[in-house]
Amino acid sequence: MQLELKKHFIYNSIGSDNIWIGIDDTDSITGGCTTYLACALIKKLTNENYDIIGYPRLVRLNPNIPWKTRGNGAISLQIGKGQGFRKKIGEIKGKEIFSYRNKSYGNYDGKKIKEIVEQTVDYYARIEDENTNSGFALLTKKPNINTYEKAIRGIVTLDYTKKLLKSFKAYYKGYKNCRGLIGATASVAWSPNKEKTYELITYRKEEKWGRKRFVDNESTKKMDKHCHSTFDNFDYDHNHNRLVPNSPCPVLYGIRGTDEVELIKAKSLIKSEEIDSWLILETNQGTDDHLQIKTIDKIQPYQSVITEGIVVIAPYTIKGGHVIFSIKDSTGKIDCAAYEPTKQFREIIRELNLGDKVEVYGGIREKPLTINLEKINIKYLKKHIEKVENPICPKCNKHMKSKGTSQGYKCIKCGKKSNKPIVRQIQRRIKTGLYEVPVCARRHLSKPLKRMGKP
Repeated sequence: MQLELKKHFIYNSIGSDNIWIGIDDTDSITGGCTTYLACALIKKLTNENYDIIGYPRLVRLNPNIPWKTRGNGAISLQIGKGQGFRKKIGEIKGKEIFSYRNKSYGNYDGKKIKEIVEQTVDYYARIEDENTNSGFALLTKKPNINTYEKAIRGIVTLDYTKKLLKSFKAYYKGYKNCRGLIGATASVAWSPNKEKTYELITYRKEEKWGRKRFVDNESTKKMDKHCHSTFDNFDYDHNHNRLVPNSPCPVLYGIRGTDEVELIKAKSLIKSEEIDSWLILETNQGTDDHLQIKTIDKIQPYQSVITEGIVVIAPYTIKGGHVIFSIKDSTGKIDCAAYEPTKQFREIIRELNLGDKVEVYGGIREKPLTINLEKINIKYLKKHIEKVENPICPKCNKHMKSKGTSQGYKCIKCGKKSNKPIVRQIQRRIKTGLYEVPVCARRHLSKPLKRMGKP
């Protein structure tokens, strides 16, 4: 195991009004969960009389990076000495957890904080997995928001991250190839001033980890109908409970929403196996933060984009049930794909015709360069005209005969000519407007139409 350990952080006694902790890449496909590690860390820190300032945060990163983690989410939290108003944000093994809106200036034992974080990561991180490359960072100052934007919209190098951490005199530790340092730092850099959501995550008792979960579907549907600020709860078309993860991790279920108070009500409506702990996290989920507006010539692999164009190659289906079409703007042409997991969304795409104008949202596959569709805004539908029959001679009242391909028509009796057959407009089966992939195929970062005020 290769460790990257830097002691720039002055940890004997820190005079600071905040200490930020960022952690990433501690789980694996066989178990573990970075948000559960956050729970364990919060319990230890509050036991040592440190307060949680604001909400702990779950920050999803660039969804197109080939080496992304399972959930592609990093966590961060701010600790110190809280003052003034506080609110309950969770319960961890029977202990109520509160967060404070305001913080006071004080001297904190940085060495103790470092030891708690390091011990917690060492215990819970699935370092034995070849694809797990954990990292954590302790900072007394938040990096610029650009650090977060780079990590969610492009590729950030480890060298860039290390230089940044050194410049902030951070204490950081990376495991194996140290890639987790990138997400850990980006999570701290996120500032949810523009837009944010919340997720209330519940955790199972340890003896249940790896076993089949029980979360009642009917109660989930009831919650979905009564708690209007929540989103992506249940896929009714595919009978898929979106609250429940597929992996053998400690999470029982997670409810996403824009109102943290209503999330607690939502939890009370869910019938499930016994909950061991729960925690509300502030997140960038459902915000479309990953998307950038681009012309086609500016699109690069691993980005997520919004771009507009005219359909120039009609939709066709390839092996696996994936539907492909191409669009063009004044700068170039690119393929767009609705892959099989997007289910009935593909039926919308199949109805597109040459000449339709669309705005597409999605992540960029490298080879072949393709937009993996998350949403589509159909802005203009070209009229679809089909020939019904040959024109009728106005003099002889007989159908004219075709003179050949693209050569028009001629009455064989009087010789009168015409280039206009009798046509009809075909009614299109789709309308202009926004369409999205089903809940079962939706990425964490994609903003649902429900949040955009669209049906």
